Amino acid sequence: MPGLVEVRGVTKRFGGVCALDGVTLALDPGEILGLIGPNGSGKTTLVNVCTGVVVPDGGEVLLEGRNVTGLPPWVLARLGVARTFQTTRLWGSMTALENVMVPVHRFLRAPLGEVLLWSGRVRREEEASCRAAGEALALVGAAELAGRRAADLSFGQQRLVELARALAGRPRVLLLDEPAAGLRSDRVLELGRLIRRIRDLGVGVLVVEHRIRLVMDVCDRVAVLHLGRKIAEGPPAAIQRDPAVIDAYLGDRDQFLRELGGGARVPAGPREDTSGPASCGTREGEGER
Repeated sequence: MPGLVEVRGVTKRFGGVCALDGVTLALDPGEILGLIGPNGSGKTTLVNVCTGVVVPDGGEVLLEGRNVTGLPPWVLARLGVARTFQTTRLWGSMTALENVMVPVHRFLRAPLGEVLLWSGRVRREEEASCRAAGEALALVGAAELAGRRAADLSFGQQRLVELARALAGRPRVLLLDEPAAGLRSDRVLELGRLIRRIRDLGVGVLVVEHRIRLVMDVCDRVAVLHLGRKIAEGPPAAIQRDPAVIDAYLGDRDQFLRELGGGARVPAGPREDTSGPASCGTREGEGER
């Protein structure tokens, strides 16, 4: 059976900079895959390729066996691929609830004529969209933000709203680009538990994150990029002991181990029963941090 998402030999260059060099990965349903690596290693570029923001120069991306390489983001969203960004992308003049309602509208079925007449069917669908958005906000622990303008929220609060918006689209694949950035320690713990709950619903989750402790505590597998190439992949325990990963990630074993041991751990809970370096440059652009 094909995996949920398969990345096969993907290469991407920006001029003389080789951001991805033959990267191959697979993500299964109900799995959390962590993606780590030093700054400029190609992590965000890989997320952009998987979500149609960037078209690769070589290789392919498959969704449940279907080649979706180069499809635009809105088509991939309809196919069940959702993501968050390093920097939040919310409409500041809209409330948190209105932002989360945006992807829900793709499930509405009333024709344009009924929308213009504001028929009973349209009103019922709008009420259902509002409820779904509220439930998504509640799921991420941000229900109290529903009526506030997005522009008035803190960075960490905007992160939660963006995650709720991704979930409101009922994704099969969820790609999280540094979801813990800007969150307090207690919020990071909640995020770890939330990611596990999403996984237990059968969603495949790819997590790009610099908080190594979160990645090691939450993820089922971890892949490591360095200079655009995958240098390691395996269970968290094996990745923590890999000398090549430690040297490539921080260049300092002691520093890596200090970061690995720092911060509160995300307690493990039972799963819910739901029956060589690149030949080009080393930096990929402003999008990668």
